Amino acid sequence: MFRGSIVALVTPFRNGVIDERAFQDLVEWHLGQGTRGFVPAGTTGESPTLTHAEHQRVIELCVEAAARRAPVIAGTGSNSTEEAISLTRHAKKVGADAALIVTPYYNKPTQEGLYRHYAAIHDAVDLPIIIYNIPGRCVVDMTPETMGRLAKLPNIVGVKDATNDILRPLATLEACGPGFCQLSGEDANTVAFLAHGGHGCISVTANVAPALCAAVHEAWAAGRADEALAIHRRLMPLHRALFCETNPGPVKYALSRLGRCAPTVRLPLVEPGERSRALIDEAMAAVGLSS
Repeated sequence: MFRGSIVALVTPFRNGVIDERAFQDLVEWHLGQGTRGFVPAGTTGESPTLTHAEHQRVIELCVEAAARRAPVIAGTGSNSTEEAISLTRHAKKVGADAALIVTPYYNKPTQEGLYRHYAAIHDAVDLPIIIYNIPGRCVVDMTPETMGRLAKLPNIVGVKDATNDILRPLATLEACGPGFCQLSGEDANTVAFLAHGGHGCISVTANVAPALCAAVHEAWAAGRADEALAIHRRLMPLHRALFCETNPGPVKYALSRLGRCAPTVRLPLVEPGERSRALIDEAMAAVGLSS
């Protein structure tokens, strides 16, 4: 079971290419800060603008740096089933522990199409699969009923739920059973999601506040709900600020303020504007983060 604070890693760039040293340094930093897992080459890792070779290299770098000290859940999704199979096969080959596979975007499959997409990947690659359900980016929303069908397949093990529907984990639990791993994809609802049966969060905020994000989950797991909620409330200004513009522009700017990587993002994304940078600076100061 994947649980706790799992970081949706950024992909640092320098001079137009992946900054491999900065990326692996981030992984090492996270391991020392209590992060319980890594998601390379996801949305926060700018997968839409990575070449296939870059996408694969990012996963390889993460597996190498993590060195089995924490699980690597490789982003391998696509709106092409065959492409998703190819990326997932590569993740399996290089040693990833699981694949995070987003619902197909743009082509708007039906619920039956969603089922067949994931079933085809499941049958092609022997690797645990976490469904990434994010209607805000992909337009389609996998229903709990469809997820329940998929949960019957042995390697469909969980979901990253970015619906921002706090009732959804209850419906998913009913449809998929208690052994199905539920990870929030919305930093701002982490504690509520845990209270409704969730197991962890694949977090953007953990990129810049890994120890605090880990502390929320540690307190919750130890039965200290008041402490978990207090830390979560402390983090709320940062959760909001890191989405003041399109992710990962704000989080890369925040990391640059910590000296962890350059703020560079690839077009069509752009670095945050002046007002947004001020908002991020203020939120970082409020939670005690400084360069």
